[in-house]
Amino acid sequence: MFHEPLLLGFPDYQLQAKNLAHLLDIEYAEAELHHFPDGESKIRLPIDIPSTVIICRSLNSPNDKLIELFFTTKELRQKGCERIILVAPYLCYMRQDKEFQPGEAVSQRWVGKLLASLVDEVITVDPHLHRVKKLEDIIKNKRAVTLSATALIGNQISLQVANPLIVGPDEESKQWVQQIARLHDFDYLVGDKTRFGDREVNVVLPPSDVKDRSVVLVDDMASTGKTLIHAAQQLVDLGVENLYCAVTHALFVGESYDELLATGIKGVWSTDSVGHPSNCISLASLLADAIQL
Repeated sequence: MFHEPLLLGFPDYQLQAKNLAHLLDIEYAEAELHHFPDGESKIRLPIDIPSTVIICRSLNSPNDKLIELFFTTKELRQKGCERIILVAPYLCYMRQDKEFQPGEAVSQRWVGKLLASLVDEVITVDPHLHRVKKLEDIIKNKRAVTLSATALIGNQISLQVANPLIVGPDEESKQWVQQIARLHDFDYLVGDKTRFGDREVNVVLPPSDVKDRSVVLVDDMASTGKTLIHAAQQLVDLGVENLYCAVTHALFVGESYDELLATGIKGVWSTDSVGHPSNCISLASLLADAIQL
């Protein structure tokens, strides 16, 4: 057992984890990960484990990653690790924060309890919190840190577009849209969304003269992309020619990214919370500043 902290990365999040280790000026090591044909995972950790380990891995594709986190943290404790910090820029299962239909599991609650049982600290970026406002109310009795990428996204927008109109497609996006607009004195508006299913939504934007404006759609995440696609189609129909999109978490399942670009959007900018071709905003400095060693 040695006392210098170690940053532990995984193959799918190697670049981001290495950048964070470099900024923190600490050693980087990578877990060996193997997936068997039947879907089970095998993890091999470094032989020498310090008293403090930072695990850096976003929790998209969560069902595999949560069980791999369980194995990793249990093995670290077995080897004598006293402090485990989870840096998960994208935090999964935050959307289901209530029992919408009788019998539904409130996944946010149970994933929060799971994480609280495995690690000592959690650091994340722009979690999708709605009715529950604070991460510490989900991951209780632990240091739970919520960071925001709004300043970084706002800087990217200001570098790319002069005098933009920031548009949030729905009420849930309002908190991010307002923060970006206030930091840079941008105009903004927020639409109203009705969801009919995982891939079917209707977005209604408030009346506004947008035809000659450069417009940036902003949301915390893009999964199926249907909300952003529907909003983009409306803006194009209203005559917007310079249309862009900025998101914190570029999940973009299936063909959703191509479908979004097909609406006429000229560019998509995302943070590197989830690896994607649209990544152009590094979170490393933001994350490094939040880690207390």
